[in-house]
Amino acid sequence: MAEPDTPTMSSFSPSFFMGGFECSTHRRNDGKRLDLIASTRHDLLAEQDYEALAAHGILGARDGARWHLIERVPGQYNWSPVLPLIRAAKKAGVRVAWDVCHYGHPDHVSPMEDGFAEALARFAAAFARLLLEEEGEPPILCPVNEISFWSWAAGDVAYFNPGRRHWGAELKARLVAASIAAGRAAREAVPGTRLIAVDPIIKVFPETPDDAEFAEEHDEAQWHAWEGLLGRWQPELGGTPDGFDLMGVNYYWNNQFVREGDRGYTVRLGDPRHRPLRELLAEAHARIQRPIIMAETSIEGTPRAPWLRYVCDEVRAAMRAGVPIGGICLYPVVSHLGWDDDRYCPNGLFEMHPNRGRRPVDPALARELARQVALFDAFRRGEAVPEEPDSGPAFVTAWNHSETVRLSAGAEEQRVSHEATAGEHGA
Repeated sequence: MAEPDTPTMSSFSPSFFMGGFECSTHRRNDGKRLDLIASTRHDLLAEQDYEALAAHGILGARDGARWHLIERVPGQYNWSPVLPLIRAAKKAGVRVAWDVCHYGHPDHVSPMEDGFAEALARFAAAFARLLLEEEGEPPILCPVNEISFWSWAAGDVAYFNPGRRHWGAELKARLVAASIAAGRAAREAVPGTRLIAVDPIIKVFPETPDDAEFAEEHDEAQWHAWEGLLGRWQPELGGTPDGFDLMGVNYYWNNQFVREGDRGYTVRLGDPRHRPLRELLAEAHARIQRPIIMAETSIEGTPRAPWLRYVCDEVRAAMRAGVPIGGICLYPVVSHLGWDDDRYCPNGLFEMHPNRGRRPVDPALARELARQVALFDAFRRGEAVPEEPDSGPAFVTAWNHSETVRLSAGAEEQRVSHEATAGEHGA
């Protein structure tokens, strides 16, 4: 295995590949509080999880502080929910970028109300001091995860807290202001703290020429949070040119879509309208002018390995074109339960349920990861690594096959359920 890299300004990680632990803690509209760290048992299996990352050559990670557990009483911090994670990562030699607020917050504060930014800033400063003490160096923080997505999901379509509609622009401004305050407080508390700003990169298409203006506005909105942190969008919020150090971009198979109000459909790879990921990465860098890391990418089921192959080929193409990309984060690195219905989402390098104390590894994804580690090692040494033009079609084939299997399984499940129900009723 190659020696780990020294982190540069284009990354925080000693390795090009990173692993992200799902750490969402928001409340659904039915009032249920999610805690993905607990439901995946990452809080209990942190040592094994970080050892497993290191065993695969992954020495960088994304993880989260569960603010709602740490600050149950206003102004009082109980660090016991996050200390085991910090110490497990350090023991394994894995450098972590920590999410300070990953959708969730204590019930005594809300981005809908005054005082949220101040509370988050106090928490971020205290957390930065703790990380300096535990890690021995200034931390890497993402003050507010996915500002633009949170604003849309919770401010426009009422998907989760605070569950509003037609309030996305206001929520985005409040979250930008809170992220600015938290980042500034963390840097003042611990000079040298590095900040990551994470959001999806998307492409929105109109259904008809009459929809073009709406699609363009939705597409343009993806940049507002990043530009707000840098003082380019709504400068009265307090953003500055040094508002963050690294641009984290999240990209999944459904990040290109036709949007019609609250509804729409995915424009999938293979559709003539679909734009190559390399172009979206180049556009992101040209627009924001910050080094990039792929902060999230994955897909469920058997297409996991073909998807990684496609993403990696596109990332290398973007890097050849001059886009500074410092790494790719497999997110989530552990499969998890779905937000809405607790269904199992098999999208990680590691499956969720341990077997004899260890999480099973997805063998195909592990093989592809090892292959890509070797390719990126060679590529970053300046060796010739040819493009893989079949990576996109290979993914499409794998994805179509998995969908056929899924739909067939669903139809069979419905048939068995119908026959069982009919039998119960004597039909």
